[in-house]
Amino acid sequence: MSSLRILVGVKRVVDSAVKVRVNSAQTGVETANVKHSMNPFDEIAVEEALRLREKHGKEKIKEIIALSCGPAKAQETLRTALALGADRAIHVKSDDVLEPLTVAKLFSKVVSNEKPDIVILGKQAIDDDSNQTGQMLAGLLNWPQATFASKVAINGSSLEVVREVDGGLETVSSALPAIITTDLRLNEPRYASLPNIMKAKKKPLQTVLPADLDVEVRNRLQTLKVTEPPKRQGGKIVASVDELLEKLRETKAL
Repeated sequence: MSSLRILVGVKRVVDSAVKVRVNSAQTGVETANVKHSMNPFDEIAVEEALRLREKHGKEKIKEIIALSCGPAKAQETLRTALALGADRAIHVKSDDVLEPLTVAKLFSKVVSNEKPDIVILGKQAIDDDSNQTGQMLAGLLNWPQATFASKVAINGSSLEVVREVDGGLETVSSALPAIITTDLRLNEPRYASLPNIMKAKKKPLQTVLPADLDVEVRNRLQTLKVTEPPKRQGGKIVASVDELLEKLRETKAL
């Protein structure tokens, strides 16, 4: 089997530890002066690519490429991926809001240029929770897909992926090239060491525009209004099981 190349998608999102607030215009969440980081599911995707190379060696996994679509600050996220162990990065620069279909089209163009054997994406981004890009990318490329992966193995010229489904676990086999989207239990991402953070500054990072890839950025959805969820009402202590049942009947009647 010839050596493989892995493309990993990473997205810059509001850090998962930040308590998000709706902006004053109610058009989205407040992002000014808010800490951003790599999407947690994408951290898992990067980690899995690194583990596959550590398991099979650089002779089989010859290159890991990180790809991100977004504003100039997305390069910070790409540098994080480089510090973790990716070999080089590609930034599709756009200040527009990119919907999943547009991102999938941009990825498909990069895939056509780079010709990776495996594309690993987080199953969803924690900002919009769309869970669409990986599936759309597979459709555009006409590649097999293994979503919600909790275990990945390379067997010769094919993949074996354990998927998390409603009924438990499902094991699928796929020919290469293929798309993988990662679930939470796939692995535990590592931290970048200081020496690797310094080395990442010298690794190649290419910037292209959507127009360079012949992709039109056109949004099909319009956000009408963003509001915070209603505050949870306080609970009430009941004196007996009969009273609890009566309260449940009243709630169901409403």
